[in-house]
Amino acid sequence: MATTPRKILVTSALPYANGSIHLGHLLEHIQTDIWTRFQRMRGHQCFSVCADDAHGTPVMLKAQELGITPEQMVEQTRAEHHQDLLDFFVEYDNYYVTHSDENRELCERVYQRLDDAGYITKRTISQLYDPEKNMFLPDRFVKGTCPNCGAEDQNGDSCDVCSATYSPTEMKDPRSVVSGATPILKDSEHYFFDLPQFEDMLKAWLRSGAIQQEMANKLEEWFEQGLQQWDISRDAPYFGFEIPGAPNKFFYVWVDAPVGYMASFLNYCAANNIDFDSFWNADSDAELYHFIGKDITYFHCLFWPAMLEGAGFRKPTGVNVHGFVTVNGAKMSKSRGTFIKARTYLEHLNPEYLRYYFASKLSDNVTDIDLNFEDFSQKVNADLVGKVVNIASRCAGFIGKRFDGKLSSNILDQELLSAFHNAADSIASHFESRQYHKAIREIMALADRANQFIDAQAPWVTVKDESKQQLTHDVCSLGINLFRILMVYLKPVLPKLAEQAEGFLNDTLTWDSAQTVLRDHDINKFKAMMQRVDMDKVNAMIEDSKESLEATPKIDPNSPLAKDPIAETIEFADFAKVDLRIAKIAKAEHVEGADKLLRLELDLGGETRQVFAGIKSAYSPEQLQGKLTVMVANLAPRKMRFGLSEGMVLAAGPGGQDLWILEPHEGAQPGMKVK
Repeated sequence: MATTPRKILVTSALPYANGSIHLGHLLEHIQTDIWTRFQRMRGHQCFSVCADDAHGTPVMLKAQELGITPEQMVEQTRAEHHQDLLDFFVEYDNYYVTHSDENRELCERVYQRLDDAGYITKRTISQLYDPEKNMFLPDRFVKGTCPNCGAEDQNGDSCDVCSATYSPTEMKDPRSVVSGATPILKDSEHYFFDLPQFEDMLKAWLRSGAIQQEMANKLEEWFEQGLQQWDISRDAPYFGFEIPGAPNKFFYVWVDAPVGYMASFLNYCAANNIDFDSFWNADSDAELYHFIGKDITYFHCLFWPAMLEGAGFRKPTGVNVHGFVTVNGAKMSKSRGTFIKARTYLEHLNPEYLRYYFASKLSDNVTDIDLNFEDFSQKVNADLVGKVVNIASRCAGFIGKRFDGKLSSNILDQELLSAFHNAADSIASHFESRQYHKAIREIMALADRANQFIDAQAPWVTVKDESKQQLTHDVCSLGINLFRILMVYLKPVLPKLAEQAEGFLNDTLTWDSAQTVLRDHDINKFKAMMQRVDMDKVNAMIEDSKESLEATPKIDPNSPLAKDPIAETIEFADFAKVDLRIAKIAKAEHVEGADKLLRLELDLGGETRQVFAGIKSAYSPEQLQGKLTVMVANLAPRKMRFGLSEGMVLAAGPGGQDLWILEPHEGAQPGMKVK
């Protein structure tokens, strides 16, 4: 079906310039690259840009640690990132850096327009200050005791133990991560962007279809709490752009990072004679899409569109949010070797294995994607090697040896060929809507049909019968044509394999190629296109990714506790304060907008408590209702954004689906004390 040409600009979130790209980053870049390659195959004008996110305190301090300038470190990291992406066949029209003249100019232009329109205010705030390093401390550079639960060594903005959020100034016993010194409070004048003025616009934009419904629902919480003015300035020393007219005040990195999308495109436009304004003006007829992870949604869907609106630029057509990557059912772990860098993967495995596996899992929702290496190897081996490439390898030899490398002019099974032609619109619709998993499923169903056709015709048998040579030629020629159509559909996902197929077919594959047939056409000698996944190489990659635990062991490294170390010891008197009670789960239900929580109503034998428990990955509400469990009954209530949690349910296990609530039996009754 013919499509009207579109003007499209696509971006991916910017990798931060103080570390290597890993498999979690690659999910997004691969998702973006597949979509842009598909759009180009469809004949649209589609540009994609990205850059290294260069600014901020972490980059400044890391450079100091390495004994080089931030500029030197950023340039080295940008080159590393770009090469990693290229080696995964992720090709941006421009891969730039936010520390650029274009970004400085655009940041100042955006700021000046916002200031002129009355959206910038100033006020004095108190912040924690490192008296030894003479610098204000960002939240992540403060550690201390959680003001809510008392857990030690927690981050300056949130607690990993009780999940409470707070200001660094609320922490007990704070210390500077930079020097170890005890911070002091110090006043400083800061600049704020008046986000509340954009509330009505943001609500309308979020409900316009620009972002997934589930994320729009989650962002509603910001409006319920009331939008706050956004602090857009940071004090010297800071690696970034100085705010015009404000000496020693710098733009916060989250101001210039998204403007970096514009700057990267501006740099490309200048070199390629493209009209920048036609993509970024408020009345632009172009489409603008951002691909991002769910952890930075509020920056891209609240602050960024408000900044663009206030500065007179266009807002994104869509912000496509994806989930995180887990490996073998758990968070990526350096100790287990599943925190895998892009370069480590490339040293062991074919990058298109990962592109295909991610495509087979990716949808338009925000669900986390699990990279299970056993499933990974089975899927690649079965689908790509065993189904797709196998079609070409089992037909090509006959064409080359018996028919001088020339395809037949006949179509043996028009109905089968038409089914392959007719799948184009459906598969295109899946790619367009980012339902890659549905596209892959449909493509593999076609591959099954092609293999079934070849199996039924058995050319390895008919080739031995001189009276059936034309049949053999027709069967193998149709097989090659079916392989060709499959490679058209897979080209956005597997560009290197498609390039090899083009060399073999003596053809160039466009999306429209799926509607044509090669007749009386010379093909080249078939060469092996893809090897099976070798699990020894997978295991070697994991081994090479392991970070040694020998540097700071306090227990036997062979003990199971090496994975989950015991906390500091406590006295018996401390433990005796914990009141453990039997509770009946009277009701269990999902919590809207929460990824991990279930809401439980616990019957303590006459008293009912509400508890939010992070056990959603292991249990459905139906599994829990009516069960007995053990709870901490005297835990202080904690206010969460979903409501008041009045206790804690006890559970054990490594996490994910392997998590079990404690279930007492043998006459236990709600309210009984556990001794």
